[in-house]
Order: sequence, then C-alpha cells, then structure tokens
Amino acid sequence: MDIQLVMNLFLVVLLIVLTAFFVGSEFAVVKVRMSRLDQLIDEGNKKARKAKKVAEDLDYYLSACQLGITVTALGLGWLGKPTVEKLLYPLFDNLGISQALAAVVSFVVAFSLVTFLHVVIGELAPKTLAIQFAEKMTLLLAPALYWFGKLMFPFIWTLNGSARMFLRIFGVEPAVHDQAHSEEELKIIMAHSYQNGEINQTELNYMQRIFTFDERLAKDIMVPRTEMVTLTKDMTHEDLMNVIKTYKHTRYPVTEDGDKDNIIGFVNVKKLLMDYDGDQISLSEYIQPIPFMLENTPVQNVLMNMKKERVHVTLLLDEYGGSAGMVTMEDILEEIVGDIRDEFDTTETVDIKKVEEHLYHINGKTLLSEIEEALNISFREREKIDTIGGWLQMHNVEVHPQGKIENEGYSWTILETDHYQIKKVAVHLPSNELEFL
Repeated sequence: MDIQLVMNLFLVVLLIVLTAFFVGSEFAVVKVRMSRLDQLIDEGNKKARKAKKVAEDLDYYLSACQLGITVTALGLGWLGKPTVEKLLYPLFDNLGISQALAAVVSFVVAFSLVTFLHVVIGELAPKTLAIQFAEKMTLLLAPALYWFGKLMFPFIWTLNGSARMFLRIFGVEPAVHDQAHSEEELKIIMAHSYQNGEINQTELNYMQRIFTFDERLAKDIMVPRTEMVTLTKDMTHEDLMNVIKTYKHTRYPVTEDGDKDNIIGFVNVKKLLMDYDGDQISLSEYIQPIPFMLENTPVQNVLMNMKKERVHVTLLLDEYGGSAGMVTMEDILEEIVGDIRDEFDTTETVDIKKVEEHLYHINGKTLLSEIEEALNISFREREKIDTIGGWLQMHNVEVHPQGKIENEGYSWTILETDHYQIKKVAVHLPSNELEFL
C-alpha cells in the first residue's frame, strides 16, 4: 500500500471525525441551558466560561459549525470516492472483472460506503449524543469550537454578511437569537420537569401559583366586609378581651362607632398584650394607621404597598368609598404557598371537597375560576361575578338551605347560609363529566 493511499485514508477518517465534531457542537450549544452554564460558572468550572461565550453568540458559532460541516463534506466527496476506488481496484483485478464494470461497481461501492460513514458516524451519532448529553457535549466541544470561530473569523464574517445582504433583498431582517421563554413556555417546561421527576408536586404547585399571582385582584382573596371582625375605639376592657379570646386574630381593624365604613386604624394584639399588666387597657393608645386600597387593585401591588408601609394588613374599599373587606399578609402568602394553618385554625376546611362520586361540596366564597379548573365546569353569563355564591344569587336562587337550581346539566344546592350570604353549596355532576376529572 503506497504512502499516498495511506495519507488519503487518514484524511478521510479525519474529515469524518471533524464532521462529527461540528454536528455535535451545533446541536449541543442549541440544546444546552444557559441557566445551567451560569450555575457551573458559579461552581468554578472553567470550561463553562468558554461554553457560555459560545452560547451567548449563538448565531456566529452556528455559522462556524455550518462552515465546518460544509468544508468537511466537500472534502469527503473529493477524497472519499477515489480513495475507496483505489482500494477496490486490486480486488477487481484478482477477480478478473473488466475495467468498465470495475469502474461502475467501485463508484457505487465507494459512494455508498462514504455516504454511510458520513451520515451515520459523522452526523446521526453525534446529533443523538449532543441531544441526550447536551451539557457534557457542550463542555467538551465548546472550547475547540470557540477557537475555531476565532481562527475563521474573516470567512464567517464574510459569509454571515453575505447572507444578511441576501435576506435584505427580500425585506427580511435577520432575527436575534433570544433564549428568553414566554410564560406559557415556562409552564410547559415545568410540566415536563415534573413528569420526568426533576421537580416534585409541591415545587410545581409553588411555581404555578407564582404565575397566577399577578393575575389575582385583592378582592379575590380578601376577607369580605361581612366577615371582618372589628373593634370600636371606646370598647370596654372586658369586651375587648372577649373578642380577642373568641377570634384569636393578631390584628383587628378599629372603628369609630362600630360602623365598618368608618375604620380609623388597626391594633396589633401582640403589642397590646405585651404591655398588659392587669390594669384597664386604653385601646386608643394602640391604634395604628391602616393603609387602604381599592378592591380591584392587583394583589402584587397590595403586597408592595404593605412592604413599603411595613404593615401586615390593608383595608380594601369599593367603588363608592365604603369598606369592601381587608387583606392580610397571610392571605397573600397563601396565594403562593397554599393554605397556612396555625394552632387556632381548627375550623378551616378545603374549598372544594369530594363527598361522593358525583357530589362535591364547595365553599360559597370559592372563585369561579378555581371551580372551572378543578371540576372542568364552564360558567357562562358570569358578567362581573367572581364567586360561586355570587353566581347563584345572580341566577335568583332562593338564599336558604335547600335552595336549588339546575344549570346545563349541573345540579346546585345551597347547604348553608348566613343571612343573605351563601356559605356552602353542593354540586351534583352529570355522569358524563366524570371522565374529565
């Protein structure tokens, strides 16, 4: 075997390896997560620094990969066929095959073999590895790709510039590669991460609540006016202690004369009891200003105002300036972490409880959106109604236990009321709805 043939074989193998390098680099840098590279950099991984430089300039280094793949493919086409043919000619001579037939057979064999090696070893195998092990492949290949890009800068710059000029002829401006994800994309990523065991159910719930947090209005989570427990400024010592023992809240709004539309501030029971030495308490000495906001204010704005004012309670006003309800810091935190129960929350129950196969009991203050999500029910003609209790009143249901309505196959029954407020309802689902639950 002559030295020229050996050199050609070596170059063929080298070109296939280089093709695999560029293909693997191309898929790896596209697949790798930038957040993971940042984490590795914080951990002191030096290769991750080069990898991040490549990933941040994705358009340039993808062009470098394409240049490398194109050049190596052309090189294989130029060297592969004649090299394989030279290897086959001695075999054909020994078999006594005519020169014309040998030329055709050697061409077919050479073309098939080189194509097979190029596609399988040079492209498909590195592509699969890069997708499956994106992080490891990026750390392994990115440093070499980085220096290749630096070395080939004049060629890559010229080719990229020519491509942009060509696109502008047709009125197309080249897009900037951006790795930012939309909210819907992040939700899909989180769902996939949960399905693959990367995060647990609790972590998934936290993140899902974060995304819905900025959609909530204060009125969605407030303690309504009818359930607010207030103190009066001139309340006697005995009455004050009875309220504190009965309701066991930390903060109470204070009214001037018992009118919930005339709230003058709030008191912190902890501070009041810390100063208590057995003597009569003057409630007015402990009244603090209470911030107020409109009930349609986004929850995130209420939270920001609480942090600014350094308070844990906010009074909510309706459109007429009257008290609509109040929001505490605990109410806001529960929107993110779920229900927070302390040793006094012995009477709290879940808002939507499955009683039987077709039957659910629902808190009258439960939002329609939560019921739609939990039970696959669609409420029509809801107008500006937010809760199931309000929705039933809108349909003129008699507000008393056993008040009933049939709506689109669903049977709604009032179970508990407080004057004209619906406290608990039952819904009986049609059997064909169960397959969606």
